[in-house]
Order: sequence, then structure tokens, then C-alpha cells
Amino acid sequence: MAEVVLDTVTKRFGDVVAVDSVSLTVEDASFVVLLGPTGAGKTTTLRLIAGLEHPDSGEIHIAGRDATRETPAERDIAMVFQQYSLYPHLSVRENLAFPLKSPMRPHTGEEIERTVREVADMLRITDKLDNKATQLSGGEMQRVSIGRALVRRPSIYLMDEPLSSLDAKLRSELRIELKRIQTDLGATMLYVTHDQIEAMTMATHVGVLEAGRLVQFGSPRDVYEDPDSVYVATRLGQPRINIAPASLFPGLSTPTGTVSLGLRPENIAVGGAAPHAATARVGRIEHLGDQTRMHLALDGCDLVTLTDPHTRTQLGEELLVGPIAPLFFDAAGQRLRV
Repeated sequence: MAEVVLDTVTKRFGDVVAVDSVSLTVEDASFVVLLGPTGAGKTTTLRLIAGLEHPDSGEIHIAGRDATRETPAERDIAMVFQQYSLYPHLSVRENLAFPLKSPMRPHTGEEIERTVREVADMLRITDKLDNKATQLSGGEMQRVSIGRALVRRPSIYLMDEPLSSLDAKLRSELRIELKRIQTDLGATMLYVTHDQIEAMTMATHVGVLEAGRLVQFGSPRDVYEDPDSVYVATRLGQPRINIAPASLFPGLSTPTGTVSLGLRPENIAVGGAAPHAATARVGRIEHLGDQTRMHLALDGCDLVTLTDPHTRTQLGEELLVGPIAPLFFDAAGQRLRV
């Protein structure tokens, strides 16, 4: 596998700056997730690395060499798209074998069969090898699509929201499978998504993109616990972080310039245990089995907190709530650290 380095890469489409001076290092054997909403520049970044687009400025290095002007075939990458892109008239075995029949990388029939078998075992689709692609479920088709990338053993795997078209159960299963495969292979993967759960559960590192700029990069835990801005704070966490006025809890000491507070749902103490507590009214209760979410109204501000799944709290009840380790942000939404 290989390290990938982007050095101040910029890409424009007319007046739109899709990727804005992005510098990023995807270390060898790491699983990097690019996270952001539609239009943040995630897919364009992936296409630049793949060679499907060329940067207007900056350089792209793969395995220590300058690959900025190399063709996709020269870069030794494999890409998995959101769409399955299988050949419907071919069997699963033939779909998996197809990338190995390229004249640029000749393989013997024995090598092809062995590799197809290994990948099919890894993806748990060995019993489907003789099925036509049209006979597969959505989850099976996506496994074959991923398998077509795996058979090549490229320097880096690029994945563009490969699980977004699947239902929740299949997404959960394939998240586990992809992380297992990446770990077993020691593969370098760059994965694009807007799904924060995928980012938190699979990534060794998360890069948060905003309007083409890489605004924060770090481990999922670091980005979650120590965001640089309101924008980054709202990218990770379910339920979403509460953003409230700085004056919500009287007497709370805040850095100069603080305009808003960030409170993760787990960082709101219920029952007056925290200092600077204030009285909130319960507006809605969501029982989710392993947890209960309470929606609170406090001085015109709506807050969501987590509580005991067996709570006996009633709608309309008044509770003392207080902040635990709040985050502070200025008028521009930038983090103010104490």
C-alpha cells in the first residue's frame, strides 16, 4: 500500500472553487474519511487523487512520487462508487475477475481464480460466484462492487459513499466488513461520506470539508471532543450538539468574545448536579431502548439531552439542568479555548 499526499491542491469549475488549497496526508495503512455535506468538495477531492480530474494548482504524491499529471491507469488506484456498476450479463465470478484481465497487468488463469476465491471468501459471497449480477440483493451487489476493487491490490482504495444506497441494516453490516477487510489487508483507504456514523466507526482519521476547504483533520475522537468551530462540532455526534446563547446559564464564566455555547447531549447534567443550573421544562421524550432523549425548553432555547432509559420524567415537568465542560464559540462560530 502507499501514502497519499495532497499539497495545496485547488480545483475550479468556472467560478466555483470546488477544492480550495487542500493539504492532506493519507498515511500508509490508514482509513481516512472525508466528511461534509453535498457540495463540500469530497467527491472532487477523490476524483483528483484518482486522476479523473486534474488540479489547477498544487501537487498530488502517491507512494512518494509526483502523480499530479499521471493518468488514472498509471496511479495504481481502485475506486468504488455509490452505484454498483456491475456487468449484468456476467456472473459474480466474471465480474470479480474482469479487472485482472487487463493487458497492463497480465495474470494467469490460475492466479485469477485464486484471487477471485480469496476475495469472495473475504466478502462472504463464495456461494454467489456462479450467480448473474442481476440475481443479487443490493447488499450482495455492493459487496461484488467492493470486491472488484479488492482483487487488484492497488496502492490505495478510493470509496465514494459506497453504502449510501443501502438500508440501515446492510449499512451497519458492511461498515463492520469494510473495517475488518481494511485492517486485515493493511490497506490504505480514503472514504467519502456525509454519514457521521460511518466516520466515527470506521476511520482512523477524519477530515472535515467545508466549501472546498479542509477545516479540521484528526482522529474521530479528537474531532468530536475538540472541534475548531461550530461547523465542525455539528458534523459529528448523534443527537446533534446543542448550540445555545452564552447567557443561557447565569454566572457561567466564559472567555472574552463568547457568543454561543456548545453542549453535547451527554454534557447536560439533569437534576442540579452541575453548577450554574437553571430550570428547564420537558417538551418531548423519545424512548429509544438503550437511551432516552429529552427535549428541554430553557429561556426560549431548545436543548436535547440524554438520560436514563427507564426515566419516569413526565412531559411538562420542570427540571434543573446545568452545563458540563461546555465549548465556547465567537460570533463567527470559531472555537474559543479556555
